[in-house]
Amino acid sequence: MKRYEYISPCHFGLEAVLKREITDLGYEITNVDNGKVSFTGDISACARANMFLRTTERVLMKVAAFKAETFDELFEKTKAIPWEEYIPKDGRFWVKKANSVSSKLFSPSDIQSIIKKAIVERMKSIYKVDWFEESGSSYPLRVTIMKDEVTISLDTSGESLHRRGYRKLTSKAPITETLAAALIMLTPWNKDRILVDPFCGSGTIPIEAALLGARIAPGIQRSFLAETWSNLFTKDIWARVREEAHSLKLTDVEMNIQGYDIDGEIIKAARQNARLAGVDHLIHFQQKPVSELSSSKRYGFIITNPPYGERIEEQENLPRLYSEIGNVFSALDSWSYYIITGYDDAEKHIGRKANKNRKIYNGMMKTYFYQYMGPKPPKR
Repeated sequence: MKRYEYISPCHFGLEAVLKREITDLGYEITNVDNGKVSFTGDISACARANMFLRTTERVLMKVAAFKAETFDELFEKTKAIPWEEYIPKDGRFWVKKANSVSSKLFSPSDIQSIIKKAIVERMKSIYKVDWFEESGSSYPLRVTIMKDEVTISLDTSGESLHRRGYRKLTSKAPITETLAAALIMLTPWNKDRILVDPFCGSGTIPIEAALLGARIAPGIQRSFLAETWSNLFTKDIWARVREEAHSLKLTDVEMNIQGYDIDGEIIKAARQNARLAGVDHLIHFQQKPVSELSSSKRYGFIITNPPYGERIEEQENLPRLYSEIGNVFSALDSWSYYIITGYDDAEKHIGRKANKNRKIYNGMMKTYFYQYMGPKPPKR
């Protein structure tokens, strides 16, 4: 069976998490770069990656890579690619996104139009037509040029994979589903340990933890663009992958996951999102400020995304808020705490230096994932 190379982008700083996910699916890693991981597999690998990867934004099928320093070179090398192996005669195709870094070709709009023109010229000669209706399935292309090295890929996902299908209502500064899943996977938390998010917002961290603990595939409720590509996929490939996803679900699992927020309306939204995700029975949501957080349980986990002053009016309240977080930590002395924040003075006001911190880019914003490791529970 033909093998393909796939490129999976992720948040900067989370490449190791995504690499582990891909390896666990059984695929060979070919490259790890800033914000992306590449791997090889057959055509079913594309379907499985879209269905099961929790920390990638999309799955790109790499079509070609070559060096180009002029637009003529870009045109001719793009035209030489066997596009008929990827795009059918009635396929609707366009360059959805092009970016260029440290390259002689730096105009995204020119790159987009030249690549489109080159593909049209190739397909005219192969399909023996002068005009394409483009009435069939969509085949969006993504192009990156890094130091004159051009990579052209087909976007197999369509809508970004962070859109699982459950989050209809969000808080003011939501964390994406892919980032939330990655943060959980950076900790030693498992479904047998209590997990609390005292700043849960619309519930993304608790919901992603419940999906992870119950082995519910992140893509189980949504569709993917490549499902319409009958020239590359047979229907049974997607059917088998969905069957695999349903077979892995744990139906009788029990977990102690709690989400709190000071905003009662956003707690209602979190409950609704959890219902849509099918995990509302696994999570307890309640309106409560962080200062009132307490527990008689030991060896629990806090994984949270507190406010860090994205809005000016919040900034003056941050020292008091992070002091309250520190007080909670002191009271729950056997717990482990994991906080993602862009607030530079977080450790100072928490009153304790983190055991580890990891730089992660949340979009274009630099944040730190502070990791406070508590004691391990005694072995049973």
